[in-house]
Amino acid sequence: MAFDKGLEERLYEYFAERHDLTVKKMFGGLCFLLSRHMCCVIIDDKLLARVGADNYALCLAKPYVTEMDFTGKPISTMVYVLPNGFESDQDLANWLNICVNFVNTLGPKEPKTKKPKSTKPKSTKKFEK
Repeated sequence: MAFDKGLEERLYEYFAERHDLTVKKMFGGLCFLLSRHMCCVIIDDKLLARVGADNYALCLAKPYVTEMDFTGKPISTMVYVLPNGFESDQDLANWLNICVNFVNTLGPKEPKTKKPKSTKPKSTKKFEK
């Protein structure tokens, strides 16, 4: 999994005061979650920004932004921001503010429940030739 380590450091600096931050490997990159909601992801040298449906068209019209087409079909709540789009700390903060503002509109996530382990006994049949 390759991703921009410099961008990783910048994101950690931006989110330094957040106590609800979780970072996980996801989408072949590094995903930053706030209160268990995906906020943004570093994929290679790009920023995958979760901007929400209401901000999508406006964000897509900005320079250095492309559709998020990870699945082959654009997802109308996320965009890729190319490195030139977050070169300055202010540009990066602007993108992250959009992401955080969207995530803040989402309700609390229910805790994940673990599935119980299967109680089926393992097969003890021996196969005859």
